[in-house]
Amino acid sequence: MPKLDHYISVGRDRLRCGYTTGTCAAAAARGAAEALLLGRALPAVRINTPAGVWVEAELLEQTSGPGWASCAVRKDGGDDPDVTDGALVFARVEQTAAPGIEIDGGPGVGRVTLPGLDQPVGAAAINRVPRRMISDQLADVLARSGSPGGLRAVISIPAGEALAKKTFNPRLGIAGGISVLGTSGIVRPMSEEALISSVLLELDMVRASGARDVLVTPGNYGEDFARDVLGLELSRWALCSNYVGAAIDHAAALGFRSLLLVGHFGKLAKVAAGTMNTHSRTADGRAETLAAHTALCGGSRALTERIFACAATDGAVELLEAAGLRERVMSSIAAALDRQLKHRAGEGMEIEALFFSNRFGVLGKTPGADPLLALHRPAPEGRSPRRAEEPGIPPQPPSQHSHQH
Repeated sequence: MPKLDHYISVGRDRLRCGYTTGTCAAAAARGAAEALLLGRALPAVRINTPAGVWVEAELLEQTSGPGWASCAVRKDGGDDPDVTDGALVFARVEQTAAPGIEIDGGPGVGRVTLPGLDQPVGAAAINRVPRRMISDQLADVLARSGSPGGLRAVISIPAGEALAKKTFNPRLGIAGGISVLGTSGIVRPMSEEALISSVLLELDMVRASGARDVLVTPGNYGEDFARDVLGLELSRWALCSNYVGAAIDHAAALGFRSLLLVGHFGKLAKVAAGTMNTHSRTADGRAETLAAHTALCGGSRALTERIFACAATDGAVELLEAAGLRERVMSSIAAALDRQLKHRAGEGMEIEALFFSNRFGVLGKTPGADPLLALHRPAPEGRSPRRAEEPGIPPQPPSQHSHQH
């Protein structure tokens, strides 16, 4: 069967779209309901998506028994690097005496264990739009058949538990499998929007827990350094990947009182120059930043040229150390970082940062970083943290993606 023939332009490339796990679940539910109520074991079904794009999905592994039918649809991620591409999404549909449509998750579909996600705690991680898509398909077949009662669909993804280890789901409080996702039903390949949404979801989760002060690291280096070297707690922590600016914006919009950014010097040197998306394909500027601050701090032309030529930041720090300028240059970069962060955050949220090197340890921090560092360290026994959390904060609306579609 031909794959989805729908393309978008990404830069100079023409890339093929795919369809989401939600679309797969809806198509599989349609196929199972057709077999159960209309006695038609179809080779494929054609359903519309919220994006208005029609998807024809092949029906696989069709089985049935008294009062139930099951089939699967293979996930098509298109040209998107999607961990769920090729996975089978099953729907088992059975008749119920009571009218209405019930939807639940089976093996490989995660369960929500923390507040702040699209579904309540305890529910299957099948988001609102996929639930509506599944329900619409089942209701249509039920109406066509004229059968009394209702239908119950259980969505399963046999590979889901293993695939979930490659997503943010375990950290986001989704246990036992992946989520059934998709707001449009269509996977747009190489979607930076989807990646940013999955990153921002971590901030949603921290805020929904009642926290008003958040620790943010761009990646695992920052996480490890914050925990193992700085001794910080990670109970109010989120990753921001390369999207420092988007994370600051989102944290401010969620009403966080403070944000402490802990990151590798190579990342935060870019931020000090005003680069709020630190991905290498977007911008670099590390050498330029180091060379400029070296010159500002009295470094010779020869030293500045050697700094500019360094391939890695640790090499530049070593040169500054030898020249007796390390502390002055790091303080200058920390001051520039402080200005950039406070400009981006505005007046409603306190924001500070610390940057480090795995080789040299802590290299610099913004002037007001110490109180926030203390805030994220474990409180001595018998003493309360400096700032209490807010109980019962209503969960903020989360994004819909977690590195899968």
